[in-house]
Amino acid sequence: MTIDCKGEQLILSNERAIYWPARKMLIISDLHIGKSAHFRKSGIQVPDAINHTDLQRLTTLMSEFNPENLLVTGDMFHNNINSDANAFMHWRNGYANLKVILIKGNHDNLKNEDYEALGIEVHQKELLLAPFRFIHDKPGEVDEYYNITGHIHPGVVIYGRAKQQLKFPCFYFGKHCAILPAFSVFTGLKILDAEQGDCFYAITPAKVVRV
Repeated sequence: MTIDCKGEQLILSNERAIYWPARKMLIISDLHIGKSAHFRKSGIQVPDAINHTDLQRLTTLMSEFNPENLLVTGDMFHNNINSDANAFMHWRNGYANLKVILIKGNHDNLKNEDYEALGIEVHQKELLLAPFRFIHDKPGEVDEYYNITGHIHPGVVIYGRAKQQLKFPCFYFGKHCAILPAFSVFTGLKILDAEQGDCFYAITPAKVVRV
């Protein structure tokens, strides 16, 4: 689905990503590379296929949009370098010309040399690309920039004809802030309350749907 946001065309993908054609930029949030390996190290059996699936989806998006830039609005990594992060390093080597930009989130605790080895440009707090501010969590103050964030893994409930409830990840666009869905499938959902003027775009298996 293609939408207009502050005069800019944004493409919402059902692979939980935004493509910004004007900047040739693919935008995702909360990739959480290393989360499944972190859980396995703690004795919780989580399939390592989860990380493989996320990277496969990222490869699909690369083929679809052919971006020059990949922007991650926080929580690209979950804890430290582990087997999942090594898998990403192998993926990264296949896209040597891709500029990867990270706005650090609360789980991004790698060492500076780790980011350098992965060819990742790191911003500690935010990145301003008018008309947008890219930041991990919604800032408390409002200014001339429209905020695009992640962090809370937004979801929406759709009610069926038989009163059944279906929960889907979603894109949220409010008056001053948009929230991206978590890119990783290994995350929960936070159901958001709607305010007047808010737009929700549910990510169903087939397509993105405005609800």
